[in-house]
Amino acid sequence: QVQLVESGGGLVQTGGSLRVSCAASGRTFSSNAMAWFRQAPGKEREFVAGSTWSDGPTYYADSVKGRFTISRDSTKKTLSLQMNSLKPEDTAVYYCAASRSGSGYFRSGHEYDFWGQGTQVTVSS
Repeated sequence: QVQLVESGGGLVQTGGSLRVSCAASGRTFSSNAMAWFRQAPGKEREFVAGSTWSDGPTYYADSVKGRFTISRDSTKKTLSLQMNSLKPEDTAVYYCAASRSGSGYFRSGHEYDFWGQGTQVTVSS
């Protein structure tokens, strides 16, 4: 059974940093696309950052480019998101996602088959 479990969310002040992680179990995703999405209250889920495959290219939403860094450790089967220079508008529940069989630049949630339960990130002004 595949599971993605996020951790590391919390409360941070504007300008601060936070790192969220996602631990995968049940299978490896080293050849598959993985990504972070977020959903703020009253808003639709949006793409944040993606990893085409392990050690492959990464890509970001314009709103986080230059502030967030996605990375993954295929040995530990973890996906991480380092978030710096956080802003109140980054406040959301952050979700880890993985594709069952595809690899590439996937920005739509429909292209991912597995999802974590989410972790709350709150940035205070």
